Formats: sequence, structure tokens, C-alpha cells
Amino acid sequence: MNKEFNSILEYIGKTPLIKLNKMAKGIKSAIFIKAEFLNPGGSVKDRIGLKMIEAAEREGKLRPGSTIIEATAGNTGVGLALVAAVRGYRCIFVMPDKMSQDKVNLLKAYGAEVIITPTSLPPDSPESYNGVADRLAREIPGAYRPNQFENPNNPLAHYLTTGPEIWEDSRGKVEVFVWLAWAPEALYQGHQNTLKKRILILL
Repeated sequence: MNKEFNSILEYIGKTPLIKLNKMAKGIKSAIFIKAEFLNPGGSVKDRIGLKMIEAAEREGKLRPGSTIIEATAGNTGVGLALVAAVRGYRCIFVMPDKMSQDKVNLLKAYGAEVIITPTSLPPDSPESYNGVADRLAREIPGAYRPNQFENPNNPLAHYLTTGPEIWEDSRGKVEVFVWLAWAPEALYQGHQNTLKKRILILL
């Protein structure tokens, strides 16, 4: 691994596979975890934040002076805020009030603005966190909303990086990939597309 990086963004990805020894004691096969918490923003969502912003820049949706607006429960916002801080974009994140103050403070530490909405509102309400994000994206000149739930660059990030990293670091010896049910759907889609012809995938 390189010891010097020109930007914190170059440190996103390439996380290690770590063997479970005590937890997997008595199991014939070797079991590894992919340590995505070692990304600079602390989660796998750094990958999609970088990929979505890079794609928007290539497509002319993000330009100098643009504002990134997103509805987030936290980790995607951190990934986007990290990239935006390096690239120089203004960020506004809309979050439900059930999220921790620590998560709000972290986003603000990256320079983002945070708007809190009631969790009790129905998803289709214009005052829900998605509804407010949509409205702000319409009203603020030069605004761009990545819309993580529908953005094809979300699963693409895992297809291009996470999945191949697992395959390469295991030297092609992976037989089963276990995806946690609470993990992001796009994470599963990206891995599935990369690995489905090579290994068994368990949900």
C-alpha cells in the first residue's frame, strides 16, 4: 500500500480482509470480514459518496459553486460530506429526528448544513426528509441531489471496487459471500453483479 496520498479521497476503498479466528473456531472454512470501517469516513458509504459525486461532475451536474442536497440517515451523508469538503461544494443534508446528535455533529464538522424533520411523517409527505430534500433541490440554484436510493452509481461503486477487491485479495478463493440483511441493498447488488458467476451468495 502507498504510504503517501495526495488527498484523503485516495484512501477510500482498498480495505483489508481480516480473518476471524476465535469466532470461527471449529469451522473448517476460513472466514474473513471486509473492514469497511477503515474507510476515512468510517463506513462503506464513502465509496458511493465518491462515485456519485465523480459521476455528477463528469455529467456536468456539479460545477464550482454547486450545492449538494441529500436525504440521509447518516453514513451516506458522511461519505458525501467528506468528498464535498475536499472538492469545495456546499452541502445540505436532511435527516429524520431519530438520528443521534453525534451523527449531526459529525456532518456539521465536515462543513455541512443539517435540517431535521419529524420521523412521524409519512414518506410521501412534502415535509418528510425526502420531501424537504426534493423541495430544496428545486429551489436552490445550482443544486444537485444524488438521490442515493435511485442513483445507479451507488451499486456501481461496489461492482467496480468492493467486489473486485474481495476477489483479488482472496486470490479468487472465495466460495461464499454472506450479505447481512440490514446492509444497503445497493451493496448487495454491486457484489452480486461482480461475484454471482463465481461464488455462492447467502443472505
